[in-house]
Amino acid sequence: MNKKKQGKMSKNTLKTAGRLLKYVTGTYKKEFVIVIVCIILCSIATIAVSFSMKYLLDDYILPLVGQTDPDFGGLYQALTVLACIFIVGVVGSFLYSRLMVKIGQGVLKRVRDEMFEHMQTLPIRYFDQHTNGSIMSLYTNDTDTLRQMINQSVPQVLMSAITIIVTFIAMLVLSPLLTLLAVAMIFVMFLVAKKLGGSSGKYFIKQQMDVADVTGYVEEQMNGQRVVKVFNHEEKSEEEFDVLNEKWYHSSSRAHTFASIMGPVMGNIGNILFVLTAILGGVLLLEGIGGLTIGTIVAYLQFTKSFTQPFMQVAQQFNAIIMALAGAERIFRMMDEEPEVDDGYVTLVNAKKDADGNIIECEERTGMWAWKHPHQADGTVTYTELKGDVRFYDMSFGYTPDKMVLHDLTLYAKPGQKLAFVGSTGAGKTTITNLINRFYDVQDGKIRYDDININKIKKADLRHSLGIVLQDTHLFTGTIMENIRYGKLEATDEEVYEAAKLAYADQFIQRLPNGYDTMLTGDGEELSQGQRQLLAIARAAIANPPVLILDEATSSIDTRTEAIVQKGMDNLMKGRTVFVIAHRLSTIRNSDAIIVLEHGRIIERGTHEELLKLKGTYYQLYTGKLELS
Repeated sequence: MNKKKQGKMSKNTLKTAGRLLKYVTGTYKKEFVIVIVCIILCSIATIAVSFSMKYLLDDYILPLVGQTDPDFGGLYQALTVLACIFIVGVVGSFLYSRLMVKIGQGVLKRVRDEMFEHMQTLPIRYFDQHTNGSIMSLYTNDTDTLRQMINQSVPQVLMSAITIIVTFIAMLVLSPLLTLLAVAMIFVMFLVAKKLGGSSGKYFIKQQMDVADVTGYVEEQMNGQRVVKVFNHEEKSEEEFDVLNEKWYHSSSRAHTFASIMGPVMGNIGNILFVLTAILGGVLLLEGIGGLTIGTIVAYLQFTKSFTQPFMQVAQQFNAIIMALAGAERIFRMMDEEPEVDDGYVTLVNAKKDADGNIIECEERTGMWAWKHPHQADGTVTYTELKGDVRFYDMSFGYTPDKMVLHDLTLYAKPGQKLAFVGSTGAGKTTITNLINRFYDVQDGKIRYDDININKIKKADLRHSLGIVLQDTHLFTGTIMENIRYGKLEATDEEVYEAAKLAYADQFIQRLPNGYDTMLTGDGEELSQGQRQLLAIARAAIANPPVLILDEATSSIDTRTEAIVQKGMDNLMKGRTVFVIAHRLSTIRNSDAIIVLEHGRIIERGTHEELLKLKGTYYQLYTGKLELS
């Protein structure tokens, strides 16, 4: 790593540390002040115990040596004072330890809350570009390193820093000459710590990145275990895992090697300081230089241990600190991701018509929805009934600017019409539905919804008016009733039952041991693919959206189950504007219009009968002369 890169990493690390400190002081300011006070008391108590050795020896113990009738009263009083100081240190240590646990857990809760809250605002693009495992690593590995640092490393470093300052002052008071030797040795310790710490820090940062890679790979392999076994991919998967694990092993072993070396090296430098101090102190005592006494030398030797031990303790915590800062940097990087931009100001409201037929807004649910459109120019507000009229005008889009997926698309779906998209993989079918949801925004052209540019509609309101049933149905951990109610959280039990019946899901639900209270786990693996699809249809039905998107909803189920699912979808589609993406052309024969896409362009459009007469691409697909890829 070059010097420029190292400087950047150091700057980022300091910035991360400062930001993390704000979480601690901002959330628990009073508690943190008490922790500082307790740590100061502990440090002073520790130094006082060492400092007392001089007075105990010079003023109490040595004068009593050789006396025939020694008076221990003064010694007892001194020991009593020393015991009280020691008790203050113990109480202070107990208090700051307990408070740091509270602060640590509280800060982690706040970090996790803010992470999850911010994650909900991120655009779909972020999740497309990051694996589930790497995101999960932020909530597990990275936050755990923060816990260790806040609970253990932070109080230890504070304790060490205050101890070093107080001890240095005490050493200066006892002997300025001996302190010069200590300063020289500390300079050596600093150089060693900088060298070893820089090396271990680089590898600890790399280790955190490798942990995320391994976590992401394992999560991916767990989700795809059936595919792995079907294609006998076990050995290849193991080889790929071994490569990632080897990288983790390499970075981790290097990081811990340098970190483990630091403690013994610092300890031996401290031992050398102890020996040199004893020799130099003995020489000065014998020569009568510096006014040293036996008590002073004994106390000073104690201080050399107290002075070097904090450096050793910081060295031992160094690896935890670097790991935590590396984890915090990854966490803050996610929290600094730009949230999904939403400039919309048109909202969806409950509405009804007055006696004159004008649309008015109301609080209660009427079954009628309207777009509330405030006009900034003159301050007026107009209401447009939600009907589900969706139109595309000269629309072009690419996930990256240099690679366009859709080119100059113009099409429309009138209220209640069923529009089907046909084309090979990569033709742009799913991309169109992503644009209707505004998961992505078009680069050129526009989409109008009930004659309103969808960029003007708030995304939450836009998506509230849309229902979607995907090929890959996702069910959450919870009961069947809770999963159906996901489409409308305030729905009553009766509404859930009606939605299930509409989707033809009620029959199989009634046959389950606990019916609608059956608990689902692992994305509903207890159910068949068709049953999960019926629940997804019921979830869309309870939302009662005017526009429905069916993205290859029956492509992964058998023909018999498809007939049942198709009945549920037919019920759901009645009276709604529907966009259908299907590989099975038999399911879209009754569509009002079929759009054939190729490389992001419309090459054919018309009804089933019209396209068969053309004897073009659709005809070849339908008759089996051409297959979808």
